[in-house]
Amino acid sequence: MNTQVSYLPALDDFKKLPDERVQEFRKKGHTLIQNVLSADEIAAYRPVIVGAADRYNTEKRKLEERDTYGKAFLQIMNLWQVDKDTKKFVIAKRLAKMAADLMGVENVRIYHDQALFKEPGGGPTPWHQDQYYWPIDTNNTVTMWMPLVDIDVEMGMLTFASGSYVNGAVFNHEISDESETLFDDYVRDKQFDISRAKTMKAGDATWHRGFTIHNAPGNNSDKMREIMTIIYVADGARITPYKNNWQKNDHEKWLMGKPIGGLIDSDLNPKLL
Repeated sequence: MNTQVSYLPALDDFKKLPDERVQEFRKKGHTLIQNVLSADEIAAYRPVIVGAADRYNTEKRKLEERDTYGKAFLQIMNLWQVDKDTKKFVIAKRLAKMAADLMGVENVRIYHDQALFKEPGGGPTPWHQDQYYWPIDTNNTVTMWMPLVDIDVEMGMLTFASGSYVNGAVFNHEISDESETLFDDYVRDKQFDISRAKTMKAGDATWHRGFTIHNAPGNNSDKMREIMTIIYVADGARITPYKNNWQKNDHEKWLMGKPIGGLIDSDLNPKLL
């Protein structure tokens, strides 16, 4: 799918967030904001993002040949670096300002983007914390998770353990069957409220902190669950020493190997506002 787009809306206007959504994010570590993009805007960007994800997807194995992580979704990262139309979406000031306002900071930088497409029959995404993978010295990180199509619980709705971000990193485990078991016990023991939307419209978005524990069911529908995500980090954040090999890889891949202790300000981490 290689779609030529004659017009893409800029998405550079600012939208004031409802106070209750900001307060929910700061208390629970996640919130859902409706109509981040209008129906017309998401209709314009969907073929661009889907086309780029299709072109740059490197997963060629059949679903049954993959491990738990591989069955959870097709993951295509940093499309903004290789597709100029997707870049307009990823660097959009409207989205960046929402991220900044939720965290209460003046400016944000990109950590990276990723398309997360859960195929029909795709497996569940185990409980995990995103920031396990990131060598970043701040809790002021947020992932925007936006469906490009209308979705419901049957397609694999993102599910949160509300308030679970407050203790920072809980386990030193990547997304796996082991992480699912450990986190499941932890979430139950701590009696976190479990929250998920029943439905989301294309152009709605959830936002969650890097340490918010979350998972998603499998896709039991016959449709692809098309999700585009952008990870933002507060401007001024610095690079920490590695806590695991994944963080070492992230340092080299997304932070361009800049000095540990230095600012996150490489060419791959532009300031957006």
